[in-house]
Amino acid sequence: MPIVTLSSKGQLVIPKEIREALGVKPGKKVFFKMVKDHLVEIVPLPEDPVRHFCGIFKEGSSLTKALLKEREEDKKREEKKFNRLLRTSRVSKARK
Repeated sequence: MPIVTLSSKGQLVIPKEIREALGVKPGKKVFFKMVKDHLVEIVPLPEDPVRHFCGIFKEGSSLTKALLKEREEDKKREEKKFNRLLRTSRVSKARK
């Protein structure tokens, strides 16, 4: 198990065998995650996160369909509210 030294700027050098095993090259981003109070996990981030995670939720219900349904219900509620306001304003004008 290699031992590394923290620089005065807080930098660490990841040992070569670990970089190779993770596929980490210069300029690649990595995510440091605190697992327990004394353990850290290093996770290489994908080059294109959008493409990497595209389709990850194919199983199960469609979030897009649920959102569209909710927006349609909101639209109907707003139309009812608007129509009530129109009727109220017509009634008040008729009384004047």
